[in-house]
Amino acid sequence: MAIIAPIKDGIVQDTTASSNTSSTSTKKSNSELDKDAFLQLLVAQMKYQDPMEPTANTEYIAQLATFSELEAMQNLQASQSQEKATSLTGENVIMKVTSSTTGETSYISGKVDYVVIENGKAFLSINEQLYSIDDLDTVVSDEYLDATEAATNFKNQVTNLPSEQTVTLDDKEAVVAARKAYEALSTYAKKFVSSDAITKMQNLEAKIKLYESEADK
Repeated sequence: MAIIAPIKDGIVQDTTASSNTSSTSTKKSNSELDKDAFLQLLVAQMKYQDPMEPTANTEYIAQLATFSELEAMQNLQASQSQEKATSLTGENVIMKVTSSTTGETSYISGKVDYVVIENGKAFLSINEQLYSIDDLDTVVSDEYLDATEAATNFKNQVTNLPSEQTVTLDDKEAVVAARKAYEALSTYAKKFVSSDAITKMQNLEAKIKLYESEADK
């Protein structure tokens, strides 16, 4: 399955570790600048306040407390994100990524081999590529992956069969093989088989029987 570079906020996210580190460092730097800007504004407010109507110290303290609470909340969210990512090691996941050229959304599935934490940002290693934890779409079980893979294989098998208009007795073996493949699917896997695939198989079986009955006359 092709790997497509994830996009976040309209910016292509390079999946290399060095690029991820650089990108995260930039975000962290911007966050620190925001904090410095807040403190500078607060100092300026205190310096140039109207001496006739000075701002009470409690108001400054309240502003600092509000900013500190926001910063603490952001740190908590980052910590929870890291813990969540670490718990995914060895799990099967589906990542939702978007093509930078076509804008189309694709899904990358695989097992999380390990987790990289860089500058407080968590990245999942899947199929030897790094993906941001923000691109996580679904966590799935081994049973689900096996079932969907088996259903897909059956669908492809039916797709390769001739159409109802072109099928002949020479295709009987392939049609019988498709039926055996379907019967071999688990009840769970059959839930992922499209009705179109089943209908095509049944129609081909009926056509083969018709040809056989005509041949016996």
